[in-house]
Amino acid sequence: MRLIVGLGNPGRKYQGTRHNVGFDVVGEVATRHSLEFESAPTEAVIARTRGVDPGMLVVKPLTFMNRSGLAVAALVRYYRITLDDVLIVAEDVELPLGRLRARASGGDGGHNGLASIIDVLGTERVSRLRVGVGRGDVRRDLAAHVLSRFETSEELAIRDSIARAADAVDAFVGNGIGYVMNRFNGPEPESSVADKENSEHS
Repeated sequence: MRLIVGLGNPGRKYQGTRHNVGFDVVGEVATRHSLEFESAPTEAVIARTRGVDPGMLVVKPLTFMNRSGLAVAALVRYYRITLDDVLIVAEDVELPLGRLRARASGGDGGHNGLASIIDVLGTERVSRLRVGVGRGDVRRDLAAHVLSRFETSEELAIRDSIARAADAVDAFVGNGIGYVMNRFNGPEPESSVADKENSEHS
């Protein structure tokens, strides 16, 4: 079974913020597969596929971002999931808005959720999919920027990147992180750019 963890903070005040893009991606994945979130045997809500192989367990930790590792580790143990089958989805302010970047391992890059997961699991060998949300004005406090909502001018791009990130999750479930890295890293696909430009000028 693949464990897909979208990072974010619970509560209405955080909905739609840059920090909760991970929640938005796994929410899109659940919608596509007609899955319903339910309570989990830890501080999280989960949605799972049934009768398919490989199965998929989609997770939103409810521990708040800086304690995400506690929920992830509990689910890994409870469902006996190998670390190769875990994918963490999180926002990245250092990536341009809409850019995706997948990695099979690495440091936390200053992301508190990833830092917690790496710390509790005791390894950096955890696949992650980062979704670019842009840095914005460098004079603005980073914490305030991460907790801000997207500007109207950014909404089309972030909706598109959430959809592409959901595509990447499906690719991970079927083919693993190597395939995701080859297909989704780098600039936004030209087809998406063209579609976006056509939409803006229609």
